[in-house]
Amino acid sequence: MHLLGKLRRSFRTLTLLLATFCLASILVSAYFLYAGYRQAGTLVETANRAGCVGARTPPVRPAAGSAGLRTARPADAARTDATVLLFVESQYSQLGQDIVAILESSRFQYHMVIAPGRGDIPPLTEGGRGKYVLVVYENILKYAGMDAWSRELLEKYCAEYGVGIIGFHRAAAHSAPLTPLRGLPLSLASHLALRDCFVSPRAPLLRIAKAPRVHQGPLPGEDWTAFQSNHSTYLPVLLAAPQAGQGTPSQPGQPLLATVIQDLGLQDGIQRVLFGNNLNFWLHKLVFIDAISFLTGRRLALSLDRYVLVDIDDIFVGKEGTRMNVRDVKALLETQNLLRTQVANFTFNLGFSGKFYHTGTAEEDEGDDLLLRSVDQFWWFPHMWSHMQPHLFPNESSLVEQMTLNKEFAQEHGIPTHMGYAVSPHHSGVYPVHMQLYAAWKKVWGIQVTSTEEYPHLKPARHRRGFVHNSIMVLPRQTCGLFTHTIFYSEYPGGPQELDQSIRGGELFLTVLLNPISIFMTHLSNYGNDRLGSYTFVNLANFVQSWTNLRLQTLPPVQLARKYFELFPEQRDPLWQNPCDDKRHKDIWSREKTCDHLPKFLVIGPQKTGTTALYLFLLMHPSIVSSLPSPRTFEEVQFFNGNNYHKGIDWYMDFFPTPSNVTGDFLFEKSANYFHSEEAPRRAASLVPKAKIITILIDPSDRAYSWYQHQRSHEDPAALRFDFYDVVTTGPQAPPALKALQHRCLAPGWYAVHIERWLAHFAASQLLIIDGQQLRSDPAAVMDEVQKFLGVSPHYNYSAALTFDPQKGFWCQLLEGGKTKCLGKSKGRKYPPMDPESRAFLSSYYRDHNLGLSRLLHRLGQPLPAWLRQELQKVT
Repeated sequence: MHLLGKLRRSFRTLTLLLATFCLASILVSAYFLYAGYRQAGTLVETANRAGCVGARTPPVRPAAGSAGLRTARPADAARTDATVLLFVESQYSQLGQDIVAILESSRFQYHMVIAPGRGDIPPLTEGGRGKYVLVVYENILKYAGMDAWSRELLEKYCAEYGVGIIGFHRAAAHSAPLTPLRGLPLSLASHLALRDCFVSPRAPLLRIAKAPRVHQGPLPGEDWTAFQSNHSTYLPVLLAAPQAGQGTPSQPGQPLLATVIQDLGLQDGIQRVLFGNNLNFWLHKLVFIDAISFLTGRRLALSLDRYVLVDIDDIFVGKEGTRMNVRDVKALLETQNLLRTQVANFTFNLGFSGKFYHTGTAEEDEGDDLLLRSVDQFWWFPHMWSHMQPHLFPNESSLVEQMTLNKEFAQEHGIPTHMGYAVSPHHSGVYPVHMQLYAAWKKVWGIQVTSTEEYPHLKPARHRRGFVHNSIMVLPRQTCGLFTHTIFYSEYPGGPQELDQSIRGGELFLTVLLNPISIFMTHLSNYGNDRLGSYTFVNLANFVQSWTNLRLQTLPPVQLARKYFELFPEQRDPLWQNPCDDKRHKDIWSREKTCDHLPKFLVIGPQKTGTTALYLFLLMHPSIVSSLPSPRTFEEVQFFNGNNYHKGIDWYMDFFPTPSNVTGDFLFEKSANYFHSEEAPRRAASLVPKAKIITILIDPSDRAYSWYQHQRSHEDPAALRFDFYDVVTTGPQAPPALKALQHRCLAPGWYAVHIERWLAHFAASQLLIIDGQQLRSDPAAVMDEVQKFLGVSPHYNYSAALTFDPQKGFWCQLLEGGKTKCLGKSKGRKYPPMDPESRAFLSSYYRDHNLGLSRLLHRLGQPLPAWLRQELQKVT
């Protein structure tokens, strides 16, 4: 018993000591964040300027289960869309644009809203599902200053759906030095000048960013905000010391201030990350990306894998005195070996033009020879033999001849010819596509992969994408600030500090950070002289490894391309642009080509509404010129809606004649399948964004029946086997041929759905909706409206040029001598009227679609056609 008593006393003593220790920890933690001036550790300078030795981090907070604390609900992927709701101060605010740049570079979907003063918010749910996975405020004060109802609505949504909030605070000139953040147990200390930023290893959100690390030196600006709190829900992510004076080093014992904090959601169940400045500081960008990943439960997250390929273009090319000598080649091999310790499988990729072999100084020619003796140490790819731009060669045979010379040179000197990768000088012929280049590449070299910085445009770089054309994978290429003329460190444009800043947290670092795959373009001259290429990539790899957990690696080009399109399969299909809208594109486009071969307007259908009649009426106008007939689809090109699109814009423009009057003539094409195509509006808007669009609408029930009869006349097996009622009413278990016929009958009649899709890409002023019944009964009036819409001249008198043919049952062109030119025998075909059961079914089927169309026409300020008014009367 005596022993048992001693054990009990010891247990009570131990319990008391543990309770005392826990209480002391809580008090120390609260004091640290509340005062903001507790010692967090001594910042010790290290040789690589990124170490942290002996620093004491803030004490551990109480667990989420402690009394009075809540647990934040984790992000629920099943209940929210992977879209960011972004509140910005204005469309042009710098911080808002910086946030958008990161979201777009990371390929994250977002919805941007101008943050109103009183805090109104857009709808947050739809059908019981959350529309947003994350909320970002450019100005956190707009969030704090919301009216009570809006804030309660937003915070209830965030708590229920596990949605986090990111906010930024940058003090205004009139801000008080210390102010509370309304609604949160948090104060803002503003107008601070700080230095020596410390990354806390205790921050749970860190994933890409490595900790502990110290960024030494002054932070940019003197308008920093530090966060102070006595609540255990807050953890510092970044801390910094106040500046005692410019250039004054941090002293041991100097307090650290929290400039980025993470709210664990222990107070109200909502996790937040707050920044005490904008994104100008590179560490803020890094932590911002980690914050997005953490708060969305990794739904919006970048992989830790980064693939980097460094191309060295212009091997053997260059003026005397700018090329590599033997010492430079040896240094290149040493650099490659060094980079292999930091970048798995790293190998320089050398692009050669054999014609210029041994055209330097004697010392540089020896460098050429050492490169060839080291041929197995590198990867190789062909440039053009004479470094000419391929778009200057109109014939495929000329390009084949040039490539064959380069291939023979490669075979003579043991250069591999099987890598399957090629790059065109100055990106010529890759984009805009020069079809002859792609054909010659495949014929001579068996090319599978190329790269360019021109698709869809050079700038902004974050919008560069890949595509596949003629079975060749085209990857986006990145610039790294090294050009043929940047060969001396001291003469770097803007000064050497510009290059160093790009490497250490600037543009080059961000390129690697935000792109899973980066192909960098460098040049032979960058590895001679001051060897800026070696300097750049060694320091970049060092910086990435010091500050991030990214895994750097390299793959051969063909494997790299396959990896790229595994990551981004949606990019396989290209989206052609008008080369004449981009000066750079026009400069590398064949001089034999002209944008005058693109249409000024499109007749988009739908089928069986009178598009062929409209087509013939348009041709009567002396200034309107149609596309040339297709051997397969007759008067229709059908470019934007199907596989023809992948043949490229050269194929498309070959269908249009050269206008005799570029300004006065109106080229057009009619393809009735464009109307209901999901791809056509986006593709058309990309290539001909200023084109006008004409569509014709009739009663969708009549259109469906007309299509059914059209298919019967063309002996469609399903149309011959099943009557119309069976076709339109068939269920999901029907045979595929019957379901396909049903879809072609019914889907084009979803008029509002299809028109809205076109209006998402074209302005309402570019769209003309024609009443098909009026076109049939009074074509002259409709054609007057069309002429006015197009702005075409001279005005053509259709009243005098058209006559009604009672035998045909429609209007025909009146020729000299009283003769007429009418539609072909297949048009105006007579068939039995629709049965009442089918009419009743379709009237009910299209009821909601017709209501949607009436609302759309009302919004556009257009009158309702007679058939639509009749259908709406049935509804009432």
